[in-house]
Amino acid sequence: MGQLLSKGVVPVGVVGIILLLIVPIPTGLLDVLIVLNICISLLILLTAMFVKKPLDFSVFPSILLVATLFRLGLNVASTRLILSQAHAGQVIQAFGQITVSGSLVIGAVIFLILTVIQFVVVTKGAERVAEVGARFTLDAMPGKQMAIDADLNAGLITDAEARARRAEVAAEADFYGAMDGASKFVKGDAIAGIVIVVINFFGGIVIGMSTHGMDMNEALKTYSLLTIGDGLVTQIPALLMAVSTGIIVTRENAEAELGHAAGRQLMQSRNALLITGVAAIAMGLIPGMPILAFFAIGAVLLFAASRVKAHQARLAAADAHAQELEAAEAAADGPDDLMDRMRVHALEISLSPDIVDLAAGGSGDLLTRVKSLRRKIALEIGIMMPPVRTRDNIELPKETYAILIAGVEAGRGIVPRGHVLAIGTGLEELPGTAVADPVFGLEGKWVPTEMSHAADMAGATVIDRASVIVTHLSDIVQAQAYRLLSLEDVRLLTEHLKQTNAAAVEELTPAVLSFAGIQRVLAGLLVERVPINDLGRIYEALALRAKVSTDTAGLIEAARGALGPAIAARFARGGRLRVVMFDPMLEQQMLEGMRVSDGGAQIVLSPQTTMQVLEGVRRTVDELDRSGPEPVLVCAPSLRQAVRNLVAAQVVGLPVLSYDEAAAGGFATDVVGVVRLGPTALTSVESTHIPS
Repeated sequence: MGQLLSKGVVPVGVVGIILLLIVPIPTGLLDVLIVLNICISLLILLTAMFVKKPLDFSVFPSILLVATLFRLGLNVASTRLILSQAHAGQVIQAFGQITVSGSLVIGAVIFLILTVIQFVVVTKGAERVAEVGARFTLDAMPGKQMAIDADLNAGLITDAEARARRAEVAAEADFYGAMDGASKFVKGDAIAGIVIVVINFFGGIVIGMSTHGMDMNEALKTYSLLTIGDGLVTQIPALLMAVSTGIIVTRENAEAELGHAAGRQLMQSRNALLITGVAAIAMGLIPGMPILAFFAIGAVLLFAASRVKAHQARLAAADAHAQELEAAEAAADGPDDLMDRMRVHALEISLSPDIVDLAAGGSGDLLTRVKSLRRKIALEIGIMMPPVRTRDNIELPKETYAILIAGVEAGRGIVPRGHVLAIGTGLEELPGTAVADPVFGLEGKWVPTEMSHAADMAGATVIDRASVIVTHLSDIVQAQAYRLLSLEDVRLLTEHLKQTNAAAVEELTPAVLSFAGIQRVLAGLLVERVPINDLGRIYEALALRAKVSTDTAGLIEAARGALGPAIAARFARGGRLRVVMFDPMLEQQMLEGMRVSDGGAQIVLSPQTTMQVLEGVRRTVDELDRSGPEPVLVCAPSLRQAVRNLVAAQVVGLPVLSYDEAAAGGFATDVVGVVRLGPTALTSVESTHIPS
C-alpha cells in the first residue's frame, strides 16, 4: 500500500486537487470527497497519537500541506454549489440540520464555539510550540554534534552509531524547522475557513433573493443551514489536523505511544491518585451534587492508587536487581578492559565532519577500498597491513583528512565534496582549485564532479576522493612499513613459513635468533622499501649469517645479498639499470673514513668534504630525474650501509645498492653519473657491467 501511494496516488491526488479548484463537480462526488477528507484527518490524528517519537512521522509537514490544500479545494467546490444551486450534497445538508436542531441561533452558536476552539486555542498554541521547538532544536544542534564526537572519541560508540546519531540530529532539526512553517498552514486554513463562511452566508442570501427568487426568510434559512453545514465539514477536519499538529510538536522522543505513555505517567504517583479519589468522594457529599457519579469516580481512583502501590513494589525489586547487575558489570570493568580502551591503533584515518560521507558504506567507498589495499600491500611488500580505524575529527579543517600511524600524524590532504582530482595538463580552462598531488607532487586541480568528463577529454587523469586517500595511505604504509611490523606479525609470518619451509625456520629460531632479532632485520629491509615476501630466502640467509655474528647490520646485508636479483629487478627498466657511481678516489677516501659502532656504519670525513659529497649526489640525482627512469646509487658492498645512512636525509628515497646487488640480476648498466669532489660530472650514457 505504501509503495502504491509513493508511486502514483499522491501525485495524482495533488493534480486532482488543482482541478478541484477550477472544474465544477457534482454533489455526489463532493459527498464522497468530504467523507474522504474527514477520514484522512482522523487517520492522521490517530497516527500522531500512536507514534513513539516525532521523527517516526517525519512526512507530517508535507501531508499537512496537501491536506490543507485538499480542504480548501473542497471549500471552493462547495461554495460554488451553494451559490449556484442552493444545494451542496447530502453531507453538508445533514451536518447543517443536526447542528441547527430546529434553532438557527443554536446552530450558529455551536459553529462559532467550534471555530473559536480551533482558531484561538488549538491553532495558536500549536503555532507557538512549533516556533519555540524549532528555535530550541536548531540552537541545541551544535551541542548535540559535539556530544556525539566526544562519545566517539571516548570509544563509547562506534563509527556506525555516530553516523546514525548525526543523521538523526540533522533529521530532527529539519523536521522541527518544517513544522514551524507547516503550523502557518493550519493558521491560514482557519482564517480562510472563516472568510469562506462569511461569503457563503451573505453572498448566498443576496444570490438567493436576486437569482433564485427566494424571500428574505427562505433565503436566510436555506443559506444559514448550508453555511453552517459547510463550515462544520471544513472545521471538523481542520480541528483534527490542528490537534494532530499540536500533538506532534509537543511530543518528545518516548519508548511508547502517547496513550501508553500518558497512562503510565498519570499513574506513577500513588499519593496523587489517593488524594484525588478522596476529594471526589468529598465533593459528592455536597448537597445537590450527583453523589453516585462522584462516588463511582472516587472509587475507581482509590482502586488505581492501590494498584500503583503494588506496581511500585515490583519496580523497586527490579531496580535492586538492575543495581546488582551494574555492580557486577563495574567489577568486570577491570584492567583488561581498560587496557583495551587505552590501546593506540596502528593505522587511523581521521576525517573532518563534512567529509564523513566517504565512510558511509557501499561498494566503492573508502572502507571497501582500504580492505582491497590490505591485500595489495601484502602481495607487494610482504607485510600484513593492520586494520585501519576510520573516525571523524572536529579539530580538522574543513574537507581535510589525516593519516595517523600509532597515533602520530603521518600525512594529510584535502578532498572537497562534489569534486574529483584531475592530474595532467590542459586544465587551465576548467573551474576548480589548483593543487599538488599529495603522493607524487604532480600538478592537478580539484574540478566539480560534473566536469570529470571534460577533464578526461582534456587528457587529464581523473581520480575520485576515496582513491586519493587510499593512494596516499598506500604510499605512507609502504614508506612507514617498518613501523607497522610488530612482533606478533613476525610470529604469524614465521608460523606460516614453517608450513612450507620448516627447515629454514627450525635452523634460525629460536635457538639462533629470537623473534625480536628477526623483527629488527625485517624492519631494516622495509626502511629501504625492500619487500620481505620472499621470507624463506631471507631466513636461510639469516641462519647462515647468524652463526657467525648476530649484528643487525650484518644480518640486514646478508638478507639483501640473498634478495639481490629481486632488489635490482625493482629498478631495472627494459633490462637495464641507470646507475650513479662514486669517483674511485672518492670511494677509497670514504672506505678509509668508515667507522663501525653500535649505531651502525658511518663515514667520517671533514665537514667540507661531507657537504661536497652530499651536494654532488643531490645535484646529480636531480638532473637525472628529469631525463629518464629513476637512477640508483651504487658503491662497494662494505660501504653500502654507511653511504645509505649518509645520503638518506639529503636525497629522500634514493636507492643505494652495492656492486654485488646491482650485478646479481645480470642487467646491463648505464652509468649516467659520477660523483666527484668539486663540480659533479655527468657522464655520457654508456653500457657497462658493474664489477662484482
